[in-house]
Amino acid sequence: MPILCSSCEKKRAVLKRPKTGHSLCKECFFWAFEEEVHQTIISARLFNPGETVGIGASGGKDSTVLAHVLKVLNERYNYGLKLLLLSVDEGITGYRDDSLETVKRNEQQYALPLTIVSYEELYGWTMDAIVKQVGLKNNCTFCGVFRRQALDRGAMMLNVDKICTGHNADDVAETVLMNVLRGDIARLRRCTAISTASEGEGVVPRCKPLKYAYEKEIVLYAYFNKLDYFSTECVYSPNAYRGHARTFLKDLESVRPSAIMDVIHSGENLSVREGVRMPVQGTCSRCGYISSQALCKACVLLEGLNRGLPRLGIGKHHRLHGKILAKEPLTQEEERKLKAVDF
Repeated sequence: MPILCSSCEKKRAVLKRPKTGHSLCKECFFWAFEEEVHQTIISARLFNPGETVGIGASGGKDSTVLAHVLKVLNERYNYGLKLLLLSVDEGITGYRDDSLETVKRNEQQYALPLTIVSYEELYGWTMDAIVKQVGLKNNCTFCGVFRRQALDRGAMMLNVDKICTGHNADDVAETVLMNVLRGDIARLRRCTAISTASEGEGVVPRCKPLKYAYEKEIVLYAYFNKLDYFSTECVYSPNAYRGHARTFLKDLESVRPSAIMDVIHSGENLSVREGVRMPVQGTCSRCGYISSQALCKACVLLEGLNRGLPRLGIGKHHRLHGKILAKEPLTQEEERKLKAVDF
C-alpha cells in the first residue's frame, strides 16, 4: 500500500528523509530542505541586503545544490543579493576540465555570471605538474592550500562581499574528526564556524549555508530536482587523509544516525584550556596573505616546487623561512634531508 507524505498527507511519499526519518513527497521535501537552509541563513545572519556573494562552484553536487537553493531563496525571500559563480581550475586532466563544463552549463541554467581562476595563471603550476613532482602521497596538501588562496584571489578580483562554499554537515563532521586525530587545536576551534569574519586584507569572509544539511539529502535534492552536476571523484584523492575520517564517520552513522550532528555539536562546544598557546595570526612577508609564520603555506609550497624541493612545504621547516625570504641557498645537508623523504 502506498505511503502518504507525512507533511501534506495527500501525495504519495517518494523518500524517507535520512535526517528526520519523515516520509515525504518531492514537493514537501524540496520545501523542507530549502526552509532549513533559509533558517540557517537567517539565524546565523549570513547575509546583508545589497551584498555581492560569490558561490564557490566546482560542478559537484554540493556547490550545484548551493547555487540552486541560494537563487531560489534569494528570489523567494528577497535577500537582495547579487549572486556570482566563482570556480577554481586546478589543472587536473580528465577531472576538473570535465567538471568545469558542468559549471559553464550551470552559468546558463541559473543565469549567474561565472569567473574561473586557474592554478597555472596564479602559481605557474597545474596539479598534474605538481603530482608528477611530488607523487600521490601529499598532493592534497598542495591542492587544498592553493585552492583556498585562489578562491580568495578570485573573490578580491570580483570585489565580492562574501564567499559561500558548499560544505555540508558530513564535511564539517569529517573535519572535526581530522583535527582531533591530528591534535590540531587551532583548526579545531574554528572548523565548525558557519561563517568567518574578514581575517585581514586580502581575505574575504566565508560562510557555509549547507552546514547542517546531510550529504544524503543533498544528493536526493539534486536527483529529484534533476540538477546538472558532475559526480566523478578527483583522480588524485583516493589516498587523502580525509577519506579515512569519512569512512569512520559513515561507520558511526550506520550505528547511530545522529552521529554526524553529534560530532558537529561536540566540535561547536569544545573550549581550549586557558594558557594553551595558540598561533598568532599575521600576514605573509612575501604575498601579504594571512599567515601565522613569516611566510604563508602557499608561498612555502610554491618555493619548494620552484626549487625542486617539494618537501620544503610538508612538515615543519619554519627555521628555513628566513633563508627563503633572504633568497639564500640551502646547505647541502638541508637539501639532502628534504630530498631524502619518501613521497
